Amino acid sequence: MKKSIGTPSLIFPNPVLVVCTYDSNGKANAATLAWGGIASSGPAAVSIAVQPPRYTYEALMSRKAFTVNLAPAKYVAEADYFGLVSGRDVDKFAVTGLTPVKSELVDAPYIEEFPYSLECVVTHTLDLGVHTLFIGEIKDAKIDESATEFWSGFDILTFDSASRDYRIPGKSVAKAFDVGKKFIK
Repeated sequence: MKKSIGTPSLIFPNPVLVVCTYDSNGKANAATLAWGGIASSGPAAVSIAVQPPRYTYEALMSRKAFTVNLAPAKYVAEADYFGLVSGRDVDKFAVTGLTPVKSELVDAPYIEEFPYSLECVVTHTLDLGVHTLFIGEIKDAKIDESATEFWSGFDILTFDSASRDYRIPGKSVAKAFDVGKKFIK
């Protein structure tokens, strides 16, 4: 039996998405978001949810581009900081010492020190109430050259919204699209 817990906006795990944009003056900004993920495989697209009062919202609406960067555990403090302060007030890259790199394909920077980045152009927006959902078509994905396997050794952060903890993925449990075949007759 299950009990009702209301309507929390909880699902686990949430990837820690560090979204980078340029503001109207061309200053690089980074914001940590908990709401987002892959939205489509054809065309490849990602979704992010941003509140209209946010500085990042203004940049998304004016530049129509962003990058999604996945933070490794060793940069947990920097990723957390990106969500604590507004780029209106501080230069987050100057404070953290991380490096914004200008994308060759979209009008947004990615973070050099983070091992995986998606370069996106905004194709759709949807007002959901408190948040606006932005759909970004992925124009390119960049992965650190040290990768021997796709996620090997990066310790990518996830966010547990129920406990408000950052976590890293554990061990593999089973192969997707294979383990369930035992039920196919």
